[in-house]
Amino acid sequence: MAETRTVTQLFALDTLLTEEEIAIRDTVRKFTAARIRPHVAQWFDEAQIPVRELAKELSGLGVLGMHLEGYGCAGTSATAYGLACLELEAADSGIRSLVSVQGSLAMFAIHHWGSEEQKEHWLPRMAAGDAIGCFGLTESDFGSDPGGMRTRAVRDGDDWVLNGAKMWITNGSVADVAVVWANTDLEEGSRGIRGFVVPTDTPGFSAPEIKNKMSLRASVTSELVLEDVRLPASAMLPKAAGLRGPLSCLNEARFGIIFGAIGAARDCLETAVDYAQTRLVFDKPLAAYQLTQAKLADMALEVGKGHLLAYQLGRLKDAGEVEPAQVSLGKLNNCREAIKIARECRTILGANGITLEYPPIRHANNLESVLTYEGTAEVHQLQIGRALTGASAFR
Repeated sequence: MAETRTVTQLFALDTLLTEEEIAIRDTVRKFTAARIRPHVAQWFDEAQIPVRELAKELSGLGVLGMHLEGYGCAGTSATAYGLACLELEAADSGIRSLVSVQGSLAMFAIHHWGSEEQKEHWLPRMAAGDAIGCFGLTESDFGSDPGGMRTRAVRDGDDWVLNGAKMWITNGSVADVAVVWANTDLEEGSRGIRGFVVPTDTPGFSAPEIKNKMSLRASVTSELVLEDVRLPASAMLPKAAGLRGPLSCLNEARFGIIFGAIGAARDCLETAVDYAQTRLVFDKPLAAYQLTQAKLADMALEVGKGHLLAYQLGRLKDAGEVEPAQVSLGKLNNCREAIKIARECRTILGANGITLEYPPIRHANNLESVLTYEGTAEVHQLQIGRALTGASAFR
């Protein structure tokens, strides 16, 4: 047998990273090997996950809000954050979602758009895993078109009163704080949308968990219901007006997904390679057949290219030069290729591939959600199309 190479070695990917970035990546990889991988199949099977316990451990790892500055956050590079997302999602998309929603949505919204009082009150606790956050933008009828949201915030004296509902909210049922987006002026349309920092123990707030999911089962997904939720004026994010606020947060989360999705793909490929080398078919390893090698080679090519795309976007983001359309390129490509790879790897594992003993079917199910959330494939196609043509095809 010839000497084997991993995708990382074939593409010489580590030559594109700093020693610090490699150390952060390897630290997260060791954490997932010790703490996540032994349990994640059971969490997925039972649709239960110890979120609060994991949040404290992830805080100790330093990944909660790790790319933010100050307030107990690590202040790492965007690329280092992406590499952490890659390793977390290589274990399970639900784990990366927990970290992504905490850091890139809820914490980023407060960090980027909040008052100093809001930052000092929430961010250190969230970075420490003592407070869990969620992000309420999507509604049951308004996902790709958030500007049409029906959740309202009406001024009553010095207070705001919120009414409405949000859907498909990660961490919602276990959150201590929700960043909720509501329309304050219907005549203004999307220009009237503002963000509010809502403690989840506020009267009128509830977050029933969504059950019977076939995807992201190792993750808490909820509806947020707001019934006359009264908040002081200080609860509003003072620096965010219109859709610019929530869309900036989505771009942060999409960036992590670019890395995360290709991590799931890599995990599927590594599993398929290992399996094919030991599974005997007609008295020789499955890996020794041309059809199997063709599958593995094609998938390795896409996994390597997905890493290169993620790394390039990471460097652009660290330089402050990444554009939303470029983030759409990464999200669309890496999610689309990852789900194809997960499905193809399942075929190499045969019937064994449909069990939770191996990760490809779990990754494939999870990636159905990852392909959709933070912008569907179609939305990102239109973002890229607009960048290419200058014409908006959204309406």
